[in-house]
Amino acid sequence: MGNHDGKRALVTGGGSGIGLSIARLLAAEGARVMVTGRNEAALETASKEGLVAVRSDATSKADVDALAGQIEETFGRLDAVFLNAGITDSLSFEATTEEVYDAIFAANAKGPYFTLQRLLPLLAEGSGVVLTTSVANELGLPDLGVYSASKAALRSMARTWARELLPRGVRVNAVSPGPIDTGILHKSLPAAVADELLAGFAAQSPMLRVGNPEEVARAAVFLAFEATYTTGAELAVDGGGTQL
Repeated sequence: MGNHDGKRALVTGGGSGIGLSIARLLAAEGARVMVTGRNEAALETASKEGLVAVRSDATSKADVDALAGQIEETFGRLDAVFLNAGITDSLSFEATTEEVYDAIFAANAKGPYFTLQRLLPLLAEGSGVVLTTSVANELGLPDLGVYSASKAALRSMARTWARELLPRGVRVNAVSPGPIDTGILHKSLPAAVADELLAGFAAQSPMLRVGNPEEVARAAVFLAFEATYTTGAELAVDGGGTQL
C-alpha cells in the first residue's frame, strides 16, 4: 500500500528532469499519474514506466482542451496538478529579442494560467496545485531577466489562485528550486563545461552542493498532499541559497 493509493495526478513537463521525478515518486506511492511534454522520446520512456504520457503543449489552447478531455476520460477527476512545464534562455538584456521574451512568458506564465483555468472543473475538493517557480524570481541573476520575471509572475499567480480557489477547497502552493542537477547541462554542453558550471553552483551554495530532482519532487508532493494547512506559500529547495 502506498501513501497515495488511488490518487490521480497530472504533471506538466513530466517527461524529464524535475517533472519526471515528481511523476515517478507519485507512481511509486500508488498514484495514477499523467505526464505531458513535447519530446516524443521522453514521453515514450515515461510510458514504459507505467505513466500515462500525453504529447501536449501548454501554450496551445487546442492541446490544453484536448488534455482536459483525456484527463476526464482517463481519470474523471484530479487530486493534484503539478504545473511544472517551462523553458529558459540565457541572454543579456541587450541581446533579448521580442520573440524570446514572448516565448518565455508564453511557456512559463501564460501556459500555466490557462492550463489551470481549463482544468479547474476537474479538480476534486481538497486537491492540491503545485507550481514550479525558481529562486531566480528573488535574485538579480545576470542574463536571466526575462526568465526571472516570468517565474516571479508565476509566484504571484500562486498567491492569487490560492485566495480565489479557497472556496472550492483547492490549495495552491509553489516549489522553488535552486541549482538542481537534472542532467540537462551534460546533454547540452561539453562534459568539462557542464562539470565546471555545476562546481561553481555548488561553491555558491551554503550546503556546498547542488540539489537533485528527487529532492524537489519530495517537496512538491508534500505541498500537494501533506501540507493541508498551507496555501499560497513558496517552498525553496535551494540548499539555503535564498535564506542564509
